[in-house]
Amino acid sequence: MSLGFRLWQNLLPTMNRSLAPSKAQCLRRCGAANIARTRLHTIAAAAAPVAGERRAKANIDWDSLGFGLKDVAATMYVAEWTPEKGWDSGKLVPYGPLNMMPSAQVLNYGQAIFEGMKAQESAKGRVVLFRPDQNAARFKAGAARMSMPSVPEDQFVEAVRATVENNLDYVPPMGKGSLYLRPLLMGTGPILGLGPAPAYTFAIFAAAVGAYFKGGQLTPIDLIVEERFHRAAPGGMGGTKAAGNYSPVLVTQLEAKKNGFADVVYLDAKTDTYLEEVSSCNIFVVKGKTIKTPPLSGTILPGVTRRSIIELARSRGYDVQEAAVSVHEAMEDRPARWLWRCTRPSPTSRPRRPTTSSPGSTPSSKCMHACLLAA
Repeated sequence: MSLGFRLWQNLLPTMNRSLAPSKAQCLRRCGAANIARTRLHTIAAAAAPVAGERRAKANIDWDSLGFGLKDVAATMYVAEWTPEKGWDSGKLVPYGPLNMMPSAQVLNYGQAIFEGMKAQESAKGRVVLFRPDQNAARFKAGAARMSMPSVPEDQFVEAVRATVENNLDYVPPMGKGSLYLRPLLMGTGPILGLGPAPAYTFAIFAAAVGAYFKGGQLTPIDLIVEERFHRAAPGGMGGTKAAGNYSPVLVTQLEAKKNGFADVVYLDAKTDTYLEEVSSCNIFVVKGKTIKTPPLSGTILPGVTRRSIIELARSRGYDVQEAAVSVHEAMEDRPARWLWRCTRPSPTSRPRRPTTSSPGSTPSSKCMHACLLAA
């Protein structure tokens, strides 16, 4: 078992936050009992207990879950914002279409951000969330960057809690998958000229899902280094989870998959030298007790799991460095191991160089090897 996997396996139980016992559901704060709270930087936010009973969902095959909308949850959350009233209290409605005009700002100018979160069953039979307060804070920062009215953090967390509570029967049994949650903030008001939308919608939908990659949670994947295109540039939107950041990577991602790779590793836009992230992943390089990850300089997403790994690894005595890692350093450093964070924590595997490349060659002909673990 690799070093990174052991590290994450040891740290993960300390970072879950309880959402619901199997009989009486509640959302309560849960942190690492043996780690100083000043080092974890978590918030004290205990939501009111909620009642509910989990029900069996007979028409879901828990053993064949994929990452998609085949088993989308029946209930979603929707809240609306207007200049006159601000955010309303929101409501739970059946999963279905959202009403908007063809002139909606989001359809014409792309004013939208989103989050990705999961609820899953713990070994104690509770349904747990992974630091939803951190997603709420990032959602707020993203709204500010996109000139949208921010959703109050307490409303965000409560909306997530309510969505999970009302879809408990879509939470897979422990080890079978998770209930994926997708919070969205969109400029749904109509507009013709470029400008902020006159109205906004905050929505959360959910689906029972399995592993993100087809091979499974621990199956190694091959990643190819991209040199033609960049995911983000200095001064741009790389540090914001904006909807428009993701479709542009499809041109390289689809080409990579056609050639047998699972995804693409992007380099910095200024020098084409330093690793930044995968299409939707943060990167960690593990060598002994030293862990390196690219610094947050505005071009990569400040991942919630990234922050958690840094905090907890440091508390365990690891030397965590937020520093630039060149692709040549990574590929030549054979003893190093890799930890990729792809909307979920991941174990590690050693970088791999194809037989066609030689020392000092350009990274376009190189690939890397990694494993993923859903958490």
